[in-house]
Amino acid sequence: MEIALFEPDIPQNTGALMRLAACLGARLHIIEPCGFPWEIRRIKRTALDYYELADIMRHSSWQAFLDFRQIQQPGRLVLLTTKAPVPYTDFSFATADTLLLGRESAGVPDYVRGAVDAQVTIPMRSEARSLNVAMAAAMVLGEALRQVNNVTT
Repeated sequence: MEIALFEPDIPQNTGALMRLAACLGARLHIIEPCGFPWEIRRIKRTALDYYELADIMRHSSWQAFLDFRQIQQPGRLVLLTTKAPVPYTDFSFATADTLLLGRESAGVPDYVRGAVDAQVTIPMRSEARSLNVAMAAAMVLGEALRQVNNVTT
């Protein structure tokens, strides 16, 4: 199970996702460009010492990420989005899935949405816009790992 973060805007969320990935044994893909300077000390402030435990891959662009997946990473690309009709709890996850998260400010563009294999949502109250990207990742990754019974120790 892996996580991919598309063009992140907020270094603190990126750090929190690094910590999540380290704790749950999921590789984290950072798809650039980032909306902030990539300064390890800023990111480590949130990721703490988990930064060293995390399996992080940076990709220079969406196309570079797709090229990597085509050569080295089988499995589905599952987008977390408020626009999906399928609740994440009704979706059947697989071990090789990669959970894709969009930018905090704008989600993902249509060309990214069109390239994914599946889309899931977290049901929320109608007056709410969205959850924090790191919280959303934690919820869906937790359910996905529960389904595949693949929590590492």
